Amino acid sequence: MNEPRPADADALAADLRALIGKLRRRLREQTGGSDFSPSQVSVLLRLEKEGPATVSGLARAEGMRPQSMGAVIAPLEAAGLVRGAADPSDGRQTLYSPTPTYHQWIRDGRAARQDWLLRTLQARLTDQEQQQLADAVALLRRLVDD
Repeated sequence: MNEPRPADADALAADLRALIGKLRRRLREQTGGSDFSPSQVSVLLRLEKEGPATVSGLARAEGMRPQSMGAVIAPLEAAGLVRGAADPSDGRQTLYSPTPTYHQWIRDGRAARQDWLLRTLQARLTDQEQQQLADAVALLRRLVDD
């Protein structure tokens, strides 16, 4: 296999970045999008991955002031996606964590995106093209895995 020339690699990188961005937008469309800001989505995913956290802990992790994080958390709490409870080790602090409503919202969104992608793959790609894509996914995985 020929190694791409640097100019080809540059074009490939630009094409790949643009294509992945477009795929992300298409997948996001499948769930009707959300009215949440990128900061709010980031906080939700952080709470899901890392567990309960205080406003000040979230603010540090997200690189913002605690007052700003309060404005990020409030709509999530109002939507029932997070809830606050007294920190057992320091009752003055509130620990925020995802609710069952959040977990169902995530499951529904992931299922909708998976369903759209599966239907699109089956409708637009032959079996041979699906195998080529599987091979390309293995290459992409090599780009991002440590």
